Amino acid sequence: MPVPLMIVNPYSGRGAAGRRRAELEGALTRSGLACESVETSGPRHAEVLAEQATAAGRTIIIAGGDGTIGEVVNGMARAQPEGVLGPIGVLPLGTANDLVHNLGLPLPLEPAAAAIVAGRTRRIDLGQANEWVFANNSAVGLEPVVTQYNIRMVRWRGLLRYLVAALRAINDKPAWSMRLTWDDGSYEGPISLVSVGNGAVTGGLFRMAPAALPDDGRLTFVFGFAPTRRKMLGLLPRTISGSFVDDPAIQQHHMTRLDLESAAPTPIQLDGEIRDEAIRRVTYRVQPARLDIFRP
Repeated sequence: MPVPLMIVNPYSGRGAAGRRRAELEGALTRSGLACESVETSGPRHAEVLAEQATAAGRTIIIAGGDGTIGEVVNGMARAQPEGVLGPIGVLPLGTANDLVHNLGLPLPLEPAAAAIVAGRTRRIDLGQANEWVFANNSAVGLEPVVTQYNIRMVRWRGLLRYLVAALRAINDKPAWSMRLTWDDGSYEGPISLVSVGNGAVTGGLFRMAPAALPDDGRLTFVFGFAPTRRKMLGLLPRTISGSFVDDPAIQQHHMTRLDLESAAPTPIQLDGEIRDEAIRRVTYRVQPARLDIFRP
């Protein structure tokens, strides 16, 4: 069998991944995980590497964060449009590591490497938004505006950065007029955010789709409208527990398909990465039982 390819994103965790290279190599050695290692050189490079590796039948190990995972699964899906992808392994080097937390995978590098060597896998769904796929979360409206602020906040570190970015986005009081149509429902009117989850937690802190399960053959989406900054600020702390979905202004639904039309352009993010700064139409679908991932 071909030697596994480890795709290393040294920029994950705001560059912390590059500084942890000796720790990563030590974890590989102690676990007995043998692989070829390639570092990414910039945005979307992991997609190219993953597409080539999948076409060659190689197992992929991801040393990076949620954005790197998102790039890898997009490259894999392009190389293999049908069937089960993977298995993939994850060595978490990101800031939030949302997918790792949502799946209960090891966060320390040595146990994560040992789980890959053990060879047990879990099969999960993927989400699809237009031509892109995502492993954990996608959103339009307020949430990707938070992501845009997060990207620009170079002086902040850790999960606090996500919280400060959320406060800055709320201060803008963004709103859109949208039409949503899903399996058994529809909505048309003002919207502050639409968050689509394959997992419950995103941004390291926020349970934006608290009812989401990564292997139930569905995606879970949340939408709502908060007309004032005061209302948004009141909901923000409740996103950490997920109880914000109990507010009358918020709706949460399961679906296999969601069609979204926005009167004004909105950014869209997938797995924490902005894919389009100004989009008006998005079709979300679930790709059930699409990805195998190594687990303890």
